[in-house]
Amino acid sequence: MAAERSPVAYVEALVVSVPAEGNAFAEGLEETLLVRVTDEAGNYGIGESVCTPEVIKVMIDQETIHFWSQGIADIVVGTDPLEAKATYDRVYHGSFYHGRRGTLIQALSAVDMALYDLAGKQMGVPVYKLLGGARAQRIRPYATLYPGDIYDGSVQTILTETRRQAEIAVDQGLRAVKVPVLFGAENDPGGVSDRTIVGFIENCREMLDEIAPDLLLAADFGYRWWDWQAAAWTLKRLEDYDVYFAEAPLRHDDLDGHARLADVSPVRVGGAEFAAGRWEVREWLERGGVSLVQPGISRAGGFTELMRIAEMCEMYGAQLMPHSFATGITDVANFHLQAASLTVPMVEFRSSRLGPSRLRAELVSPPEPEIVDGYAELPTGAGLGIELNEDLVAANTRLGY
Repeated sequence: MAAERSPVAYVEALVVSVPAEGNAFAEGLEETLLVRVTDEAGNYGIGESVCTPEVIKVMIDQETIHFWSQGIADIVVGTDPLEAKATYDRVYHGSFYHGRRGTLIQALSAVDMALYDLAGKQMGVPVYKLLGGARAQRIRPYATLYPGDIYDGSVQTILTETRRQAEIAVDQGLRAVKVPVLFGAENDPGGVSDRTIVGFIENCREMLDEIAPDLLLAADFGYRWWDWQAAAWTLKRLEDYDVYFAEAPLRHDDLDGHARLADVSPVRVGGAEFAAGRWEVREWLERGGVSLVQPGISRAGGFTELMRIAEMCEMYGAQLMPHSFATGITDVANFHLQAASLTVPMVEFRSSRLGPSRLRAELVSPPEPEIVDGYAELPTGAGLGIELNEDLVAANTRLGY
């Protein structure tokens, strides 16, 4: 059912913080920057960014200084949520002093997401319909099997935990997984050898084949190599193990190295995980030569900018595989993005069943979608189709700096 239509009345940026309680990706606290955009009738939409929550909050809360340093909230208040794309561009072009990339885009990501959620609620339709309608008939999530901070242990210890998580993922209905390969902080000729990496992937392939037939396997190398030739040596030896893509093989800003690696690798090379906006992603496609880009909807520009990136990928023959390691807000946003895009074959999904995360399990409801034989249905509710746990937010909001 559609809600009453009215302009934006105010914008809130809230740092929601809870004890990490075993979360492998947080130390002490797990946090997100929650943005709530409320209209004059009291309806609200939600968005998030987990990059640096307190810093992003300051960016959103900043008041206007002059015409090239306008406050985000000052621009958004009074706008029609249905005009989120136009609002995005007004903020972007009214904020030269904020910096053209980085924190500004991360802040805009959360605001843009919330505007689309609010617009969908006002119109009574899912966000993907506001993005142009369904171009995919179902959603394909993949699970990231992160075993935790145990890479200083034996390979067998890592494989055991990876298998445990893979079995949970398959039980949950997933049929595609990504395995982090994080032995050592960087390329170290005297440390873990690249042959060990190849052997690890071989063992992962054998293990997945035992768990379920035709499981898709991808690998995340965590920016392991400085030397593109060393990365190429390894990726060439992974061809026999049917690895769908290799994420972050080289240092993030080494575009020339990525181009050389992509030219010789039999495995699809991924990049642009931390890219902020379409201009930076274009550099990865043109100069970096990658065929897979992985910017996140909650840190690379929200729906407005990710749709532009998805359409740009059509022109470069590339895929968009959006990063997602936040809460259920980002997860479901990615579902809407895939639904409306031609170039998004899968979206990252980290189930709370694979590792503790209170924010992932409790911040919104329903906390996780139903997945059957590797696929989820298109979202059906108005806006993002999720409800915010107001009690959790009220009890765990930090004021920030």
